[in-house]
Amino acid sequence: MLIRIVAFLLETAFFVLIASALLRAWMNWVRVNMIAPPGSFVMALTDWLVKPLRRVLPRTLGQSRVDWASVLAAALMALGYALLWWVLLGEVVGGLAAAPVLLLTLLALGLKMLVRVALQTLLLLVLGFVILSWVQPGSPTYGLLGRLTEPFLMPLRRLIPPVGGVDVSTLVLLVLLQIAMMVLA
Repeated sequence: MLIRIVAFLLETAFFVLIASALLRAWMNWVRVNMIAPPGSFVMALTDWLVKPLRRVLPRTLGQSRVDWASVLAAALMALGYALLWWVLLGEVVGGLAAAPVLLLTLLALGLKMLVRVALQTLLLLVLGFVILSWVQPGSPTYGLLGRLTEPFLMPLRRLIPPVGGVDVSTLVLLVLLQIAMMVLA
């Protein structure tokens, strides 16, 4: 029981940190004002790692709009999660011959965590967008969620026409995200 509680707390803490770093990178990509409430929260959670990485990495490389320091921070936290998972909950693997296997296992676990957090974060953003479209479509949060989800919804809107005047692209995106998470699991 204690191991399950520790595993839950570990996964929750790293989910929030990794999602914040990925959201920071995405918000910078779509040029969202980072002074607004979600941006300031995301920055407060990730500044401890992103700021030192910015000293090493430029904010963007070349003509790219990617915030590489935030992306690298998310990847490092996912790797840190994998390492902590192995240290706290994994089995001890003996010998130096197992080191390459352990490294590959940690990298795979970190990558899986990174992709899962990205998918779940996008799922939460789309759900929030859908709920606010019903409840409060004129709110500033609705506009923010619209800007964050629009790059994923636009290709679907081009392929899928409205059904009875209702945009079903969000429903299709939610289904696709669920399928992607099933494949990842």
